[in-house]
This record gives sequence, structure tokens and C-alpha cells, in this order.
Amino acid sequence: MNPSEKTGGFFSAIPGQISKTWSMKKLRIAIQKTGRLSENSQKLLEECGIKFSNGANVLKTSAVNFPVEILFLRDDDIPQYVEQQVADIGILGENMVLEKDKDVEILEQLGFAHCRLSLAIPAQHDFTGPEYLMNRKIATSYPKLLTDYLKENNITAEIEELSGSVEIAPGIGLADAVCDIVSSGSTLMTNGLKEVVTILKSQAVLIANKNLDPERIGIVNKLLFRIRSVKNAKENKYILLNAPEPAIAEICKILPGMKSPTVLPLAEKGWCSLHSVVKEDEFWERISQLREAGAEGILVIPIEKMIL
Repeated sequence: MNPSEKTGGFFSAIPGQISKTWSMKKLRIAIQKTGRLSENSQKLLEECGIKFSNGANVLKTSAVNFPVEILFLRDDDIPQYVEQQVADIGILGENMVLEKDKDVEILEQLGFAHCRLSLAIPAQHDFTGPEYLMNRKIATSYPKLLTDYLKENNITAEIEELSGSVEIAPGIGLADAVCDIVSSGSTLMTNGLKEVVTILKSQAVLIANKNLDPERIGIVNKLLFRIRSVKNAKENKYILLNAPEPAIAEICKILPGMKSPTVLPLAEKGWCSLHSVVKEDEFWERISQLREAGAEGILVIPIEKMIL
């Protein structure tokens, strides 16, 4: 289920015509003030056509062409700010949303900042399953999510809560294992650890306060419309190719497109040009099938926006 479908009517369908007349109200959106997540969040807003300035040490700014005010905050504070409606919506990692467990709504998964919350133990140890953790000490910055995992597996363990540098804990005798966010796993290896269990897969999400007024809900709908258009574009590729007429039917089966491929005649008799859209994670397999079916001169082009 799409996260936006969980809102129970909180968000309505996007109208076909988006009004260019905005009220005096502004939507307040909180994003992380520094780091890769901050950079990607700002890039997403820019790709949505929202223009704003963000100088050094700026903690608040307003867009010049969309009714939104941007707050730059610590990511672990964002769920509380959104719950208390200091900010109306926020962008942060799903792992932090679930760890803070505030009364907010997850509206949309944004497709970037992918990571996982995992358990790791010293590389020289053999992991026999969750029971390995029984009566051991585990260092983490995610005590709630770790506690939930331990309860689900009927494991009794001591949790050593740390605010950072979790991976060093086993090496200095502070803990027997760690529970931390992992991207590539290189930090674990550097500290002599190996990943043994994935507790949670996470990515950046858009969250909202559950009690927004209708006017701000309308602005959120417009922003979601833009975000989904950008996401659709990133998840798909535009393909152009040439093919002999006898191969058209088979190629159309391979490239269904949004409805069906566009087929145009070429100057050379007996040949056509086909235009279509294919998902990013499928296009290499599709291209192999297309070549086997007789396609030539295949071009794969990024899509800037895609409206469905």
C-alpha cells in the first residue's frame, strides 16, 4: 500500500488544474540541517521547481515561488516538531520516525537515503541466531527499535544507549554487539564487526502532522503531486529505437509503455521508430529482449518529469 493511502482521507486526489493563486498561509517543512540527507532533501525540492536560498548557518528560509517555509533542524528533532505542529511536514529517515514513535503520518517514501538498521557482532564470533544475544550487552542509538526486536524474539539483553560512534563499543569492551544504521558496511568492517541481522530497511520519507487545516492540506497535495512526478521520472527511462515492421508486434509486447509504445514510420520503407517508457530496474533486461527481437539504434534517455 502506498503510504498516502494510510491517511484515511487526509489527502484527496490531486485536481487536474493546479491553482496559481496562493493564500497568505505557508506550509512549514522541516529538513535535516546538514549532511547527505539535507542535500538530497533540498535537491528534491529544487527538482519540484521550488526556488529558495540557503546560506551558511541559515535555519529558516522561504521559497520565492511556492507557499512553503523551510526549517533546517536536527533529524532526531523533526518528528517532535511535526507532532507539535511547529512544522507541518518533514523529510527524514524512516528509521528515525519509527524510533521516535511520535504521532505523525508517513505520507510518502521518497526513494533516497536508503540504509538499514542492523545488528553486528565481532567478526571472529559465530552467530547462531537471536539467541546469541541472550544476556549480552548491545550498544545502540536506537533503543526503541532494538527493544522491539528483542521482545519479538524473547531475548533478554542489556541495552547500552549511545549517541554516536556505536561501532567502537565492542572494541573497547563497552558492549558485546551493536545495533546501528548501515549503508555500505565499511565502517563495521573497519571496526572488526560483521553484520548478522537486518532489523529494518529504511529510506527518506515525508511525514505530516495529522491535524493540518484544509488550506495546508491543499498545499501538501500540490507538493505531493510534484514529488510523485519527480519520483516517476527517476524510476523510469525513455527508450527510442528503430525496428523493421515485421518485428513491431513482438517489440510492443516487450515495451508496453504507459499505455502502448508510440510507433512512427521512418523515411526508409519497411522501418519504424518506437518510443516508450520502461522502469529503471527492468531496462537492461528489456534491451536484451529488444535486440533479440530485431531492434536497432536503441537510445535510453533520462526523464525529467513524468505525470501519470
